[in-house]
Amino acid sequence: MDLIPKPEQVVSAAGNVAHKLLYGGVADLRPMPRTLIDEGPQRQVHHYAPDPDVESDPGDPVLLVTPLAAPALCFDLRRGCSLVEHLVGQGRATYLVEYGAVSFGERHLGMEHWVDEVVAEAIRAVSEHAGGRPVHVVGWSLGGIFALLTAADDPDLPIASLAVLGTPTDVSLVPLVAPLRPLLRLTEGRGLVTRAYRAIGGAPQPVVRWAFQLSSFQKLVTKPLAVAVNLDDTEFLSQIEAVDRFTSAMVAYPGRSFGQLYHRFLKANMLVTGAMELGGRTISLSSITAPVLVFAGADDAIAPVKAVQAVLPHLSGSPDARFEVVPGGHLGMLTGRGARDSTWVVLDEWLTEWSGRAPRRRRRKAPRGGTGIGTNPERRHGSGGSRALAR
Repeated sequence: MDLIPKPEQVVSAAGNVAHKLLYGGVADLRPMPRTLIDEGPQRQVHHYAPDPDVESDPGDPVLLVTPLAAPALCFDLRRGCSLVEHLVGQGRATYLVEYGAVSFGERHLGMEHWVDEVVAEAIRAVSEHAGGRPVHVVGWSLGGIFALLTAADDPDLPIASLAVLGTPTDVSLVPLVAPLRPLLRLTEGRGLVTRAYRAIGGAPQPVVRWAFQLSSFQKLVTKPLAVAVNLDDTEFLSQIEAVDRFTSAMVAYPGRSFGQLYHRFLKANMLVTGAMELGGRTISLSSITAPVLVFAGADDAIAPVKAVQAVLPHLSGSPDARFEVVPGGHLGMLTGRGARDSTWVVLDEWLTEWSGRAPRRRRRKAPRGGTGIGTNPERRHGSGGSRALAR
C-alpha cells in the first residue's frame, strides 16, 4: 500500500483481513482433480482430469516428478499459480508421481529405489495409460536429478523429452554449502552427522522444513512487514498462504537416501563429474539420449545459475540440450507469479516442439488481444545471457 493509502486500497485491505478472519485465508487452495492410475512402494501415479472446455488431442503426456521430502503441492500450489492447472488448461495429458510420507521402517531405501522402482515405473505406467505415447518428464529440484538419472540408466524408456528445473549438479557453487565444505571434510567416515541420521532413520520433517526456510532467510525475517505493506494485494497474500502450506507439508528423508545425498552429492560433489554410483553400478548422464531443457532461477539460493548450468557438458548424448535462466527463487521459478509469463511459456514451447502438436485453446474464452506471450522474442528472462555463459 502507499504511505498514505488510497480509499480503494483501504477497502481492499479491509476485505482481505475480513476474509482471513472469516475463512482462514484468501488463497484458492483447491487441488486440481485427479485419479490414481498406478501405485507401488513409495509410488503413486495420478492422472489429472482433462479440462472439458479445452479441445481434445492432448499429444504426448507430461509426467511431473516431485523431489524427496517436498510435497506434490509444488506443482499444484494454488489456483492461478499451479503448473498442473496451466498444463491441463493447455489440453495436455498431465500426470504426477508422488511418494507419500516416509516412515522409520523405510530408512533402508536408497536413491536407486526411486530411479529403478518409482520414476522408471511411473514413466512406463503413464506411457501405457496414454496409449503407448512417449512421455515428457518434468522434474523440479531433486526430482530433476531423479529424472536425469532414470533417463541415463535406461535409455530405452519411452521418454519424449526431459525438463529439469532448479537442479544443481555442482554443489560447490551453492552458497549455502560452500562455507560448510571445510567442516564436511573433517567429518569423514562415521562422523557426527552420519551417526545422527542413521540413529533417527534419516532427516526428520522439522529439519527439512528448516533447511528450506533457511534458503530464503531474508524473506522469512521480513515477511511480517511485507504482509502488512501488501494487505491490499490479494495475489501477494494468496501466494504467501500457499507457500506457507507447501512448507508445512514437507516430509522426512529416508535414512539411506539421505546418506547418499550427504556423502555422494554434498560431500563428494559426485555429480559434477557427470556420473553417480547407485545400486552397484555407475550411471553416466552422457547416456541420456532424450532432448533436455534445463532451467535455472535467477534468484535461486538453493540451486544458483552456475550450479545448475554445470550439467550441460555432460549431456553429450542428448540431441538437444538447452539452458534457460528464468525469474524467481527455488520455488518461485516453478510456480511463482512470474513463472506464468516466463518458465511456463518456455516449457510450453518445448513440449510442443518435441511432441509435434500445438497447445489447444479453451473453447469458452476468446484469445487475448495484443502480442501473444508465445510470439514475443523478448519474453525470456536472461536467455541471451544464459547462453553466453556457456561460451
